[in-house]
Amino acid sequence: MRIAALAMFTVLTILAVLAAAPVGAQTHNPRYPVCFQSIHIGGEFIDCRFTSLEQCQAVAQGRGGSCFNNPYFRGAPTSGGSPYRR
Repeated sequence: MRIAALAMFTVLTILAVLAAAPVGAQTHNPRYPVCFQSIHIGGEFIDCRFTSLEQCQAVAQGRGGSCFNNPYFRGAPTSGGSPYRR
């Protein structure tokens, strides 16, 4: 009985590991509103550190990429004082 339970546990563990999808790192920096993207034979490159489309397009001109609005941009922080109520 123990051997069958151990075998079943091993099989289920292997299946769970094989079924797990690879997780990609977040490439969109939420602090900047504009991103640059270029696609190569080896993959894609995304750089989100631009404050305007014009700034990004100046970089993209010679590199063969494109600029787009960052879908993860949180917006500029508001200066409304303390977040706590008095």
